[in-house]
Amino acid sequence: MNRFTSNGLAYRAVFKMLAGLLFIVSSLSIVAIAQEQTAPLKLRLGDVSMNKLAFIIAYDKGVYKKHGIDIIPKFTQGSVDIIRRSGIVVPDEFILEKGEYTELCICGTSPSIVNLVQNAGGWDPVFLGSTHAESRWRIIGRTDINSAEQLKGKRIGYSGVGAVSHFYAVSFAKKMGWDPNFDLSLMGDALGVDALTKGYVDAIVAPELHATMAIDAGYKVIVDLLDYHLPVAGSGFAVSRPWLEKNPELARRFIKAAVEAVSILKNDKDSSFKTMGKWYQMSDPELMEMFYDEAAKLPSKPYPAVEGIKKVMELYDSHEMRKYKVEHFYDSSYIKELDESGYIDSLYKK
Repeated sequence: MNRFTSNGLAYRAVFKMLAGLLFIVSSLSIVAIAQEQTAPLKLRLGDVSMNKLAFIIAYDKGVYKKHGIDIIPKFTQGSVDIIRRSGIVVPDEFILEKGEYTELCICGTSPSIVNLVQNAGGWDPVFLGSTHAESRWRIIGRTDINSAEQLKGKRIGYSGVGAVSHFYAVSFAKKMGWDPNFDLSLMGDALGVDALTKGYVDAIVAPELHATMAIDAGYKVIVDLLDYHLPVAGSGFAVSRPWLEKNPELARRFIKAAVEAVSILKNDKDSSFKTMGKWYQMSDPELMEMFYDEAAKLPSKPYPAVEGIKKVMELYDSHEMRKYKVEHFYDSSYIKELDESGYIDSLYKK
């Protein structure tokens, strides 16, 4: 082989190597660009409740931006209207516009699954975590009802079919050995304190904030559902399935910010009280303390509510539901990564 040919082969080899490296670098750049934000992401908060407080605190304290993701939390108008019946007024600036779409949501796993299988074109999210995997709400009602057994034959209020409050009501009835259709009356659109004061229902399945307001209005705790250890598919960290496929790194940042947000709520009472006052317009120290006490029940390691999802699929069984496997609805890898790395534990060392 002559020198000219030898040099030519060497040059071509170097050129191919450089071209390969350029392709790899370009590909990585494209991925990075695809996972950088072009605008702030709106985080839809499915209801005005204690489960959502951590994610508002994260916004107020700059936790999202600290982890490289720009998020603005907003409540839905429907959830604001419901809590208003219990005396909590959310400022307009924190409310989503009607029909406004979001890629991220802190919302009920149960209603999301039921909506998917019952309504054409229903949102099909992936749940990456949950703050509510076991029962901890209360059944609050009339002062003359003194036991769980006395709820048989009574009217129990919830928000809507498939909602977490409805899921609770059906699960509780079955736990008591009752037929939820004939041994008591489950009444929709009756979650607020007003449903009790107007006599529409005898008791309500009450989330933490609704329970706080109902107790303040003079109603009593009839059942503490924490005692029943029911699996629940409650508030979860939901993301759009197509968005997740394109933005796994942003999803990772979102979940890292979410677990830090929960730690702040559990460890920093002052910040929690400030956010309650700003976003929920709460000022009564006794009510705020009562509401905050529920924060201790949030899990430090908020894995997806797998057992709750299984229970949803059982209670709302249908032809359409049976098309799905449990694994379709969640991805625990993001929380697991943070857990196994020791990151979550590090948030509670102090």
